[in-house]
Amino acid sequence: MEKLLIILSLLALTIFISPLFILGDNAHIRVHDNLDSNLAWYKVLAESGQITGPANAVIPQIINGNLSRNAFGTEYSLIVWLYVLFPTMIAYAISQTITRFTAFLGMYLLLKTHFLEDKEWIAFNIGISLAFAFTPFWPSGMLSTLGMPLALWAFLNIRNGERLWKNYLILTVLPFYSSIVLGFFFFLSAMGIFWLSDLIRGKGWNFRFLLSIAYMTVMFLLVEYRLVYSLLFDDDPNSRDEYFHARLSATHALRLTFKNFIYGHHHAATVHTFIILPAMLIALAIVFMKKKWRMEKVFVFLFLLNIVLSAWYAFWFYKGWLPLTQRFHFLDTFNFARYHFLRPLIVYLLFALSLKIICSYLKNWKRIGLILVLAQILVVSFANEEFLFRNKPTVKQFYAEEQFNNIKDFIGIPQEDYRVASIGIHPAIAQYNGFYTLDTYNNFYPLSYKYQFRKIIEKELAKNKTIRTYFDEWGGRCYIFTAELGKHYMFKKKTKKRLKKLELNIEHFKEMGGRYIFSAVPIDNASENSLVLEKTFESKSSVWKIYLYKAI
Repeated sequence: MEKLLIILSLLALTIFISPLFILGDNAHIRVHDNLDSNLAWYKVLAESGQITGPANAVIPQIINGNLSRNAFGTEYSLIVWLYVLFPTMIAYAISQTITRFTAFLGMYLLLKTHFLEDKEWIAFNIGISLAFAFTPFWPSGMLSTLGMPLALWAFLNIRNGERLWKNYLILTVLPFYSSIVLGFFFFLSAMGIFWLSDLIRGKGWNFRFLLSIAYMTVMFLLVEYRLVYSLLFDDDPNSRDEYFHARLSATHALRLTFKNFIYGHHHAATVHTFIILPAMLIALAIVFMKKKWRMEKVFVFLFLLNIVLSAWYAFWFYKGWLPLTQRFHFLDTFNFARYHFLRPLIVYLLFALSLKIICSYLKNWKRIGLILVLAQILVVSFANEEFLFRNKPTVKQFYAEEQFNNIKDFIGIPQEDYRVASIGIHPAIAQYNGFYTLDTYNNFYPLSYKYQFRKIIEKELAKNKTIRTYFDEWGGRCYIFTAELGKHYMFKKKTKKRLKKLELNIEHFKEMGGRYIFSAVPIDNASENSLVLEKTFESKSSVWKIYLYKAI
């Protein structure tokens, strides 16, 4: 039965991932922090000749060579080489396959070995593992969240005295397909607290467990050596130095706590609202009524930790932090709110323990428990990207290679000889198609460039507080923002939007090397901005209508 259920689960995973292989560029995938950034970055890096470049290397295609090679992360991350070796969507599909199959394996081993050990829970174990493997995740985070169950399995084995080589192999390999800042910094620090709690509770020093935590940390630091170098040796001010996160009132933060607890966060999605959350609350009621706090202490601890992580995420943005963030700048530049990235692991462990409690204390509920597992699998299956983003552009429509090749041919000079910027669409589209851009979406670039670019849009920022705050107090999206369009950058070909009162500093744009603007909307007062419409470009394979303006 166990082998059959595993085979069926692997088949279900294969079907879940198959649209990416079958549809290729015609697939629908996440735009935010994916198509608008990471996938274009991989292509730019692959074509830059700087994959293994030195620490002081730059990427000339973006922001006039002001973007450090280190901003694109380490070449020891295997996802980088997928995009070097394969076309974009094949690389993306392979990455999804690696992540989801590893997520299933990790949760299956963790539950079977440490949480649902008895054979009677085999169906629950495999079903919950499949549901976990179906959850949405941040694609370029790879195994940063979905790899945590496998890491925890290895750590718990070592903690219990197991000396098998496979545990250390897992701790060695995972850093090559995950990110320390997108998950494992928080996981490893939690493991450190776990070890310390064992020590305080009189369970001894357990040096093997402690050294295993230190070993995986060192592995991450070696793999992420570019990040370490930037933190320790790069003293030049960068865009993150003006990231101010503490702005919410206590009331707003409290509301955000409940929202995160009930719905989760899109970067660490759990899809737990409709099935898992009710199961958790029923289990909590059973523990409370039957006074089984001590017997079910793991469940109670994880339930409270789940609440604490939601509160920590929300209150990280509480303005009460201001005195500390002003004194200790790293509290602004590093996103400690990401401890909530532990929640996918915790929520699905809670689901398993909740069902165990329900089925153990309530007669004839085991069949209902299995129905709940199947219901969760069904619910989370609708989080498939092809379904979830069915109303967004396909990859082919988004990057619009045919359309942008026509623009390149029309301009007729080498792309490295001029600079462009975009209005109403993401600059990643131009970058993906080989254009050299003055605008970008990156979280780590020189602060001096941000100030330089700001001069182009300073009159527009002065007219709109929302985009002014967005740019000045974060600036990761170094875009040509306009007061009329606001914080929107996906205007498709059917849009009725027009720019009527645009005010750009085109002289400064030209001084920076800018020659063309790709606008997704017409600019009615183009001449007042020293712009002339050269040609309009459309394509059946694109969702954009590009108005090509030249600076004169």
